[in-house]
Amino acid sequence: MRMTLTALAALTAAGFGAESARAQEAAPAALQEITINSTREDLQGIANSASEGIVTRKQISTRPLLRAGDVMESVPGLVATQHSGEGKANQYFLRGFNLDHGTDFATFVDGVPVNLPTHGHGHGYTDLYFLIPELVESIQYRKGPYYAEEGDFAAAGSARIRTMRRIPRPYAQVELGAGGYRRALVAGSAPVADGDWLYAAESARDDGPWTVKQHLHKTNLVTRYSRGTDANGWSLGLSHYEARWTATDQIPQRAIDSGALGRFDSLDPTTGGITQRTALNGQWRSTDQGRTTQIQAYAFRYRFNLFSNFSYFTRGCDGEPLAPACNAPGPALDQFEQVDRRHVFGLSATHSRPYQWLGRDGQWTLGTDLRRDRIGEVGLYDTFARQRLDTVRSDSVDIASLGVWGQAELQIDPQWRAALGLRWDHRALDVASSVPENSGRRSASIASPKASLAWAATPSLDLYANWGRGFHSNDARGSVIRVDPRDRTTPADAATPLVRATGYELGTRQKWAPGLVTTASLWALRLDSELLFVGDAGTTEAARASLRKGIELTANWRPDTHWEVDADLSLSRARFTDNDPAGSRIPGAMERVFTLGLTYASGPWTAGARLRHFGGRPLLEDNTIRAGASTRGYTRRAYAVNRQVELSFEVFNLFDRKVNDIAYAYASRLRGEPAFSEGATPATVHLHPAGPRSARIGVRYYF
Repeated sequence: MRMTLTALAALTAAGFGAESARAQEAAPAALQEITINSTREDLQGIANSASEGIVTRKQISTRPLLRAGDVMESVPGLVATQHSGEGKANQYFLRGFNLDHGTDFATFVDGVPVNLPTHGHGHGYTDLYFLIPELVESIQYRKGPYYAEEGDFAAAGSARIRTMRRIPRPYAQVELGAGGYRRALVAGSAPVADGDWLYAAESARDDGPWTVKQHLHKTNLVTRYSRGTDANGWSLGLSHYEARWTATDQIPQRAIDSGALGRFDSLDPTTGGITQRTALNGQWRSTDQGRTTQIQAYAFRYRFNLFSNFSYFTRGCDGEPLAPACNAPGPALDQFEQVDRRHVFGLSATHSRPYQWLGRDGQWTLGTDLRRDRIGEVGLYDTFARQRLDTVRSDSVDIASLGVWGQAELQIDPQWRAALGLRWDHRALDVASSVPENSGRRSASIASPKASLAWAATPSLDLYANWGRGFHSNDARGSVIRVDPRDRTTPADAATPLVRATGYELGTRQKWAPGLVTTASLWALRLDSELLFVGDAGTTEAARASLRKGIELTANWRPDTHWEVDADLSLSRARFTDNDPAGSRIPGAMERVFTLGLTYASGPWTAGARLRHFGGRPLLEDNTIRAGASTRGYTRRAYAVNRQVELSFEVFNLFDRKVNDIAYAYASRLRGEPAFSEGATPATVHLHPAGPRSARIGVRYYF
């Protein structure tokens, strides 16, 4: 176990990235050096499951990225898409989940949690537009609730994104593309007082293919000062992000079929949003003789206003005779605004050290996470053309979160190793609502045991068995709600603050040859409840207990030093487990994802190409309406003209497929249609189309 544990410690200390060798120069001699040659790190003999891994900068740098959040597709089986304007957080799918904007998948950037609880648009909202992809060093992903370190939002899995501490050569970069796309980036590092000062500034504009130009304006500023190494050192970083945009929300398929709308048209040209995020993050780490201690503190200020319109002309259009506005030209009537104003403060600490038990080597780790979300305003308002008409509800919320966890790993014999973990989480919720009946306080705690067993059957074959309990939290407003905020009389069911998730997994990791590694996992995940707070309505929507299960296969092949191929296949089955006559399908639950990637690097040339297939899925519980499958290709090529100049060329939707980013089934009303009736107007397909084939060119100049 000593070799395995020290290798794992070295990998962690090196930050899972290309600075590994630099970190090792100052690390203790006991730590084993890890050399990064692949787009995915080889975790043979180290990982605790088949469904965890590390994606290196080599793959990320060759991926064509339409938007910053697309880096999440580095996680095998994960799909990142969009159903609105490019300033709004991505929508994610993984393991039979429609994760919405992040619920049930925890995301961290440099140790700072990105998911926002009790968010104005949706619980767990994960906006990665503040991320500059060129600064990403690595992505460590884990699936399932088998890891004591992972707490809230991690029932399906987690991704820990690590950015660079130092940029070897400063550069300026300019990109131009279709739809008025323009982007400029300046990034670099400089030695300052025995440390490294990193800086980056990004500005982007994009109108997109939409009939109503989205006028995206995005700015990112990043600076960080680091001393020492990843293994023994500290860093302090400051970042600021802001964006504004006009959105083209999903539109009804029936309007496209009738010719009333084109695929890229909009029914409300005044939707869109603005957002800001300013963050401070400090980290300190010490490694000595196999003992590692890390302390992190962070704080950020967040602002968000989003104007959306999904049902068009139903407000005041539920009876005959219809009001003139129900069929009038101009913006649709059903626009609403969601607001979020918060300050977040957090502190985490971990300590890991080796131990011996009955002559066997092991490693134990203890950790704690503290977080406070002071939400000054989280609101929902009826609007028209971005002018407020009525307050549905406006709340101030205080969320105090505490997590304490421990994990012990043990080398039972040369072939068997085990890991046992236990996590305890507590939430204290305080909601002050504009609807007095929906104010209240509530607290809850939950314990989550974990267990993993790994068997090195041969030097090239690892087998895994995993079991774990985790949880997802529910929106604080939904946890204390008593009445529907619109009529203030209809009773509403409160959600359980912390909901149990239980996962099971069997897996393999096989090294067939020095350049070929495959993994396979058979998994299942039970959720006690999928009761969710619906930010668009300001109330809760009843869902039921569920069971998801599936199989995942990954392959990574390096036939020589220039070429690398990666392929992933994910098949999932998601069902509600009760006998409700409405049906057992979980709307939006993905069933099939396949991706194929190719990376090439030789001399001045680098290239990457990817193919992604996202299978069909049910949109209603009875499976009577389904979303169609989509297959898209992407490619990126770069050529270093000389030491100072590099050219790049990217193509998105390479085969110009007329497919959709997202589809939903719900009831809506268009001009000229009969009066809207809740529960009687039938659900139909609403979609957000994927963009047509488009290209971007870039020039990078190194100073």
